[in-house]
Amino acid sequence: MLHWYASLVTQSLTYHRYAAHSMFTMSAGWEKVLIAFTYLAQGSSYLSPRAYGILHRLHHQNTDKPDDPHSPSHYPKRLFGPVLMMIETVRIYHAINMGKTDFEVGSKHFVIDSVIQKNLPYYPVFDRVAQTWALRLVWIVLYTLVYVAFAPSLWWFILIPIHYVMTSVHGLIINWYAHTIGYRSYDAENTSTNLFPIDPMAGEGLHNNHHQFPGRANFANRWYEFDLTYQVIKVLAWMRIIKLRTTTA
Repeated sequence: MLHWYASLVTQSLTYHRYAAHSMFTMSAGWEKVLIAFTYLAQGSSYLSPRAYGILHRLHHQNTDKPDDPHSPSHYPKRLFGPVLMMIETVRIYHAINMGKTDFEVGSKHFVIDSVIQKNLPYYPVFDRVAQTWALRLVWIVLYTLVYVAFAPSLWWFILIPIHYVMTSVHGLIINWYAHTIGYRSYDAENTSTNLFPIDPMAGEGLHNNHHQFPGRANFANRWYEFDLTYQVIKVLAWMRIIKLRTTTA
């Protein structure tokens, strides 16, 4: 659970709200600390904040349209639909991460212009090293050893693969299920939904709210909704580590 929420909150905070949407600012030093902490939390499933930011901006730019990197409407709603969607999302991510700016994946065509790359944190050497298979393997071994040392029974070993690809698991839950099930507070021109009012996905499951107000740091828009990541943001702002941008959209 500690790994789940550390990974989830840093993904929401660093990749989504900071890199992709620039919902708050910070000094160059604190940005490095945040990305280093994100790496420790993400481990074997660490992603480049720059590549993630571009991928997510493409999603907002083309939500549920043919060139959306991950719309459930493009895949069968059967058992393997979410898996097929995430496999293609990974292929698109790797193309972006390799620096491609005009490419095709399947039937989708993507053009990465200067606007969509604007104000993204970019540490090419760190990102390249952090995403090597050698370091990913080190993390995989560490996760496995924790279970070898502390798991009370063999049944617990079923959970180990989730640690290996945790970022993708989080992405699958939001990108698929927050566009297929749940409730809608706003009649947006897309399939986005809110999964739960008290969101176990650290606020990311309040996805319909986010699509309605993509620049707003607090994804909870009703009195009964709760966004865990926004509470972390408020603490960081109170500590003057970050500065929230003023926006109502």
